Amino acid sequence: MPMSLDDLVFFPDPVVPAPPPGVTERWIDAADGVRLHAWYVPAPAGAPTLVWSHGNGGNSGGRGDVLLALADAGVGVLAYDYRGYGKSAGHPSEAGVYVDAEAAYDALRADGIPPSRLVAFGESLGSAVSLHLALRRPCAGVVLVSPFTTMRDVAWHHYGPLGVLAGKRFDSVSRVPQLTVPLLVVHGDRDEIVPFALGERLFAAAREPKRFLPVAGAGHNDIYRRAVVRAVAAFAREVAP
Repeated sequence: MPMSLDDLVFFPDPVVPAPPPGVTERWIDAADGVRLHAWYVPAPAGAPTLVWSHGNGGNSGGRGDVLLALADAGVGVLAYDYRGYGKSAGHPSEAGVYVDAEAAYDALRADGIPPSRLVAFGESLGSAVSLHLALRRPCAGVVLVSPFTTMRDVAWHHYGPLGVLAGKRFDSVSRVPQLTVPLLVVHGDRDEIVPFALGERLFAAAREPKRFLPVAGAGHNDIYRRAVVRAVAAFAREVAP
């Protein structure tokens, strides 16, 4: 089959390890019938739950240690895999991963968790997915880790003028001004994949209330320092008291 632009954006890993102790597996049906796999740790009574949208590579299984650290910090987490990632069926696309995020959110709502206890949490490509979700579903707040303005801006950084081939995909900078709930942006100042400046630009385009957490010395894949986990959990508890 000829390579599509989706093949240059999404890098799924089909291998998912067994869930860590205390983490349960969940299956979620998206609105278009695609079955999604997720890892879940329920929130303690009265605490918020993060709807976690991961990056464009691997699957949720690669963040098991972070999921456990967040749970230890006192928040619930639903870490779902996009279609085509891990055990989830289907093939990823921009439109498809947006549907997947809505399905994950809707599954938590079906559990009886109110919007005031749900926080959209996305990293890297998942930051664009989480922004889209927060504009489609009510939530208490949004956390974006290593976010970008547009996919084209990231592609331009790596490939120069060829970056225009990314078109208008994952256009977060046009969405973030529409956000009306509290926002936390976290970015490593040595991010080699998504330049720190793109996180700053996205943050500048957002309205208040907002908060920016720069992480000195952190790159793209080592961003989850202990202080970051604590900050994410504290923000979630603050906006969903």
